[in-house]
Parts: sequence; structure tokens; C-alpha cells
Amino acid sequence: MGLYSARKMRKKRQEQRWSDIDYKRRMLNLKEKSDPLEGSPQGRGIVLEKRVIEAKQPNSALRKCVRVQLIKNGKQLTAFAPGDGAIDYIDEHDEVLIEGIGGAKAGPKGDIPTVRYQVVKVNGVSLKGLVEGDAEKPTR
Repeated sequence: MGLYSARKMRKKRQEQRWSDIDYKRRMLNLKEKSDPLEGSPQGRGIVLEKRVIEAKQPNSALRKCVRVQLIKNGKQLTAFAPGDGAIDYIDEHDEVLIEGIGGAKAGPKGDIPTVRYQVVKVNGVSLKGLVEGDAEKPTR
């Protein structure tokens, strides 16, 4: 009756799906391959340096971030230090735990360009606890 049989239509649809960029990325696991954390929710790393990043327009602020080298694969990334004065509790060569910052499609959040991760713990102690004064950073 119709121009195409059900089998031909299904086959054609399967071929056409590859032109959908989201389908293609999902099928080829490109998110996991390009992700420095390799699909895991959190990762440990060593702080290489502290740096300041300017916020995007229309905001005007200096966001305090740290450059981190991951332990599991040696990849380097930039992580935001959330909290008022949080950067003062992070020193170079500290071990930090980082997680995604929660932007759309695992991208940057808010006005901090290119920064996709945030610091959760410093030397095994919660950064939030350090900022609020509930915890103290261990001394070596």
C-alpha cells in the first residue's frame, strides 16, 4: 500500500537519527570521553595554583578559583572555591575533592566562564565547614 514497508521505514529512521547531535554524542559516549572526571561524580586532585577569574557581564567581580591536577588521570582543570573567604583555606599542594558545579549540560554555571567544577573538601575536611568555622584544617 504505502511507498515504504515498515522495515524500510525503521531502517531509514535509524540512519537518520545519527544526524541528531544529542543522539550521536550519547551513542559514541563522547561526554564520558571528554570529561576529565571520566563520568564519576567527584574527583580528587592536587592544587597547582590559585587564580582569579573575572565574572561575565553585567556582573563585575573577581571569582576565586584554583587550578587542580587530578590524581587519577593527571588532567588539569579549574575549580571554583564557593563561600566568602573560602580561598584562604586552600593552599598550593593541598588535596581537594571537586564536583560538577551544576550548570546546564555539565557546563559552567552563572557568571564564571569556562569553570565547570567546584571545591567540596580540602585535605578531607569540608570547605563549607572551614568557612563557617565548624571545622579546622588538619596540620601536617
